[in-house]
Amino acid sequence: MDDETFDAAAFQAISGASSTEMADLHAYKALIGQWGERMNLVGPSALTQFWPRHAWDSAQLLDLAPTQRVWADVGAGAGFPGLVLAIFLKRRPGSVVHLVESITKRCRFLEAAAETLRLPVVVHNARAEHTRIEGLEVVTARACAPMVRLLGFVEPMMRGGAEGLFLKGRDVEAEIQQALASWRFTAELIPSRSGEGGNIVKVKRINRV
Repeated sequence: MDDETFDAAAFQAISGASSTEMADLHAYKALIGQWGERMNLVGPSALTQFWPRHAWDSAQLLDLAPTQRVWADVGAGAGFPGLVLAIFLKRRPGSVVHLVESITKRCRFLEAAAETLRLPVVVHNARAEHTRIEGLEVVTARACAPMVRLLGFVEPMMRGGAEGLFLKGRDVEAEIQQALASWRFTAELIPSRSGEGGNIVKVKRINRV
């Protein structure tokens, strides 16, 4: 993927986004710019590489859980991948994305974005390990923590049978090996379609050693 040519049109072509979804994504990008200037919400790449590195990196998860409707994004930050997922999940009746974020100012942004875009979102200003969500099907996280810590955050949320889809970088195999000293779990590595050696870790059945 060539980031310099991967623009909004390229994103729409690869993701299959509708015109309504593209309008929501453009509005979301604008909100990031507006809020980011006031509160140091995200780094500069959130806008300069919005389509390949953030929007597409997030949206690709939907193909790995095409029928699931109840998601949680742990360490939601500025909304990658949670708000992007919610924009697409609006078309699935009964869908909801729970955004779990411990930093209050980020929660204010997430709530404002969800309200502006009328997204099926619930914001939890809390730590993930203290959060319980009924009917949860998928837990996701991006740039949240190394696997050994991340599994501790999400294990209570996944006890009801939810699976994990975690966006990770090149060093994910080393992270998994480290985590196996403390946890027992099944993990499938799926190459990220957004490039740069990234991976998606599909996790099931977490138990402490």
